[in-house]
Amino acid sequence: MHYLLSYDVSSDYLARRVEFRKAHLALAWQAVERGELVLGGTVGDPVDGAMLLFLADSPALPAAFAKADPYVLNGLVTKWRVTPWNTVVGDQAFSPVRPD
Repeated sequence: MHYLLSYDVSSDYLARRVEFRKAHLALAWQAVERGELVLGGTVGDPVDGAMLLFLADSPALPAAFAKADPYVLNGLVTKWRVTPWNTVVGDQAFSPVRPD
């Protein structure tokens, strides 16, 4: 199943992330290497959040990522949530549905 981990970020996120970015990216790339994290990055212009797409058996995995993330631990992320995403279209869809 796919899960979206959504972050709301603080108003000073861009200024403060420099200090924690290396540790955050290390955590993220480790999750990629384990096959858990598919994509991740900021959203908005100006940036007002971030989204990370996970492939996991339960929402516990992306929740554990958030709880260990230096951005969350240091207050750059003001709110986070995990949402199941029933992907049905695309080469990486978890439950592909074709029109035929």
